[in-house]
Amino acid sequence: MINYCALTFPYTAMSSVTLIVRIEHAGTQYYFRTSSDYTIFDLCREIRNNFEEACIGNRMFSLVLIFLANEYGIFTYDPDPKHSAWLESSKTLSYYHISDQAEVSYKYKMRRLVIKTMDGTKKTLQVDDSKSIAELMFTICAKMGITNYEEYSLIRELDEEEKMKTLTIRKAKSIAKDVDKLEKMKLKLHTDDDLNWLSHSKTLRQYGIDEMEILLLRRKYFFSDQNVDARDPVQLNLLYIQVRIY
Repeated sequence: MINYCALTFPYTAMSSVTLIVRIEHAGTQYYFRTSSDYTIFDLCREIRNNFEEACIGNRMFSLVLIFLANEYGIFTYDPDPKHSAWLESSKTLSYYHISDQAEVSYKYKMRRLVIKTMDGTKKTLQVDDSKSIAELMFTICAKMGITNYEEYSLIRELDEEEKMKTLTIRKAKSIAKDVDKLEKMKLKLHTDDDLNWLSHSKTLRQYGIDEMEILLLRRKYFFSDQNVDARDPVQLNLLYIQVRIY
């Protein structure tokens, strides 16, 4: 059952807007008027500060909202999940043209993401659903033990039929004995358009990637040989696997 609570934040008559904010996992909705010049960050702060005061609810959940403040945000739903979106904390309500009586959700931003590396290793990570893939790469690589995150990207693997159409897999006997082949591979990888690389400017949600899908983490760019640390077993192993199966 949903409880309704009226909140009024500072506003001027010329710039006021009435919102319906749903607190997910709490079964509570707020009806309130506020300024359309408020930033999303301001809105989130007021929601946290007024949650317990406005509604006689779960004290523990109120503490969760406070201690995990950075992991909650404002979300707008769309019939097409790919068009649902997180609102940036630095933007104002007027920037998003939020209309009167609009419904938004205050919800947890973290989601599950399964990553696989070239050696078959799989890890389940917690990542911020509101971030672009470019913003997620540092976190993903750090959790996978990879330091040069700017050279890595994510691949959405094709099914077997599509792979046969777009990929030609060549196997090398040994990369250690064939430096020339390795250098050619580096040049090829730098502009490899045959793989289904995810654009760094988009979010996982925009691609429609759910929590069960597995993404492949692979090195895409080679900015410098100096970035291949001979003392880093993770990098060396992934590079070896990547070149070996090509």
